[in-house]
Parts: sequence; C-alpha cells; structure tokens
Amino acid sequence: MASIRELRNKIKSVKSTQQITKAMKLVAAARLNKAQERIMQARPFADRMERLLNELAHLSREAGELPGFNHAFFKPREGARVDLVLVTADRGLCGGFNANLIRRGVQYLRENPGKDIRVWCVGKKGRDFFRRFYKKIERENVNIFQRLSFVQAEVLSEELMESYLKTDTTEVVVLYNEFKSRLQQKITLRRLLPFSAVTDAAPEQDFIYEPSRSELLKELLPRYVKAQMYRILLESQSAELAARMAAMDSATNNAKDLIASLSLTMNKVRQASITRELAEIVSGAEALQG
Repeated sequence: MASIRELRNKIKSVKSTQQITKAMKLVAAARLNKAQERIMQARPFADRMERLLNELAHLSREAGELPGFNHAFFKPREGARVDLVLVTADRGLCGGFNANLIRRGVQYLRENPGKDIRVWCVGKKGRDFFRRFYKKIERENVNIFQRLSFVQAEVLSEELMESYLKTDTTEVVVLYNEFKSRLQQKITLRRLLPFSAVTDAAPEQDFIYEPSRSELLKELLPRYVKAQMYRILLESQSAELAARMAAMDSATNNAKDLIASLSLTMNKVRQASITRELAEIVSGAEALQG
C-alpha cells in the first residue's frame, strides 16, 4: 500500500489538474456564449439565402431563363472525383468531438472505394490523422478557429469554387459537427456543390427583379456558398466549445471523486499507522512492567 506521503502527493497533483480543468471549462463556456450569438445571427441569413436561391432557380427554370439556371453550380456531373471537406478542431481535450468526425470520415472513404476522394482538412486534428495514411490531401486550413471570421470562410469557399470549376470534381461535400445544444452535437455530411435544392413548388409571391432573375442568380450563387461555409465553420466552432465544456466538467467531477477516494485511503493508512504505533507502545509498556 502507498505511504501517506505518496498519497498526499497524488492528492496535490489531482487538485492541480482539477483547477486546470475547471478553468478550461469556464473559458470554453465564456467563448461558447459568444459563438452561440454569432450562430443565431448567421443561421437566418444562410437559411433565407438558400430559400431565395431556390425561388430564383425555380422561376428562372419556369421562365426559360437558362443562362442562370445552367450555371456550373447547378449542373450534375459524372466522374469519380469528390472533394471532402473535413472540419475538425485545432486542439484536443474536447471528448469524442474529433475522434467521431475522423471515424465518420474514414467510414465515408470505405463506403466509396471507387471514388477519387480528395480531402480538404480544416483543423489540425483531422489534418494530423489523415497525413499519416491518406495521400490525397488537397488542401490544409489550420489555426482558423481562434479568430474565426467571415474572411476565413470566404477564402476557403473561393478555393473550393475555383477547384470545382477547373477540375472534374463531381461534388463537394462537407463533414462537420452541427451545434444543437450545449449537450448535443450532430455529425453532419452535407453536399455543398452542386446546388440542387430546386423544388417544383412555386414561391408564394413573385417580384420584378432588376437585374433579371437569371443574372441575379449567377451573382448570388458564390455568395450562397460563402454564407453556407461561414455557417458551417461557426457550427463546428460552437460544437467544439460545447464538447470541451462538457469534457472538462466531467474531468473536474472525476478529479473530485478521485480526491475523495485518495483522501479516504490516506485516512485509512493513517489510522492503521496510529493503531500499529499504539499497539507497539502498549506492548513495550507491558514488557517493561513484566
């Protein structure tokens, strides 16, 4: 059994770790509050942009305004190449956030053995994993979540759109964690390009557009891709912070339980030591009297 000194050192070490995990939880919670506010602002814009594009595409198709509807971002393609954008975190200590995403990414590769899948790694954790065994890494974007802004999403979106237009890529899909709540995140695989949300249902109200619907559609498509990418990055950031907050809360509670267990063990060792010393004193006194 460990000595009292060893147990005291262990308790001291666990208490130091507990202070760190508690501080990390508070930092993650503070950052999550700000990230949630940004998501609440980005979601309505991204959703309305998607509905607007859907309406314009429907009206352009019905009116025979093909220049806009025949945009490359609408046309389905045949081929083997797929661009997979894997959005992970730059740091660990966030539970299964990164591991679950990487596992789903590997699963996607195994489900599509006949595809020429090029991985776009956003975040260090995904980049570090795929570097070790997968050679088709198309692009790396790391250290963007500390100061995430629309600029990062715009640059990444422009690179994706340029690659899509200049290569034989059939589709661009994004794998990320969607933020549901502080206790729930959902791994989401979403196709970003080509845009295929055109429905047969006509919009409730039509307007006179200047410039034409077709021209407006062509101008809005790149903006739509950037808006959706910005929303995806914000979702991933919030999901990461929520996962880290939960992980650090669990670690803090586990440290508390461990400290209680070690303290109990130390008290038992101390009591056994005292009992043994008393027994030795009594035995010595009896020997002297005898």
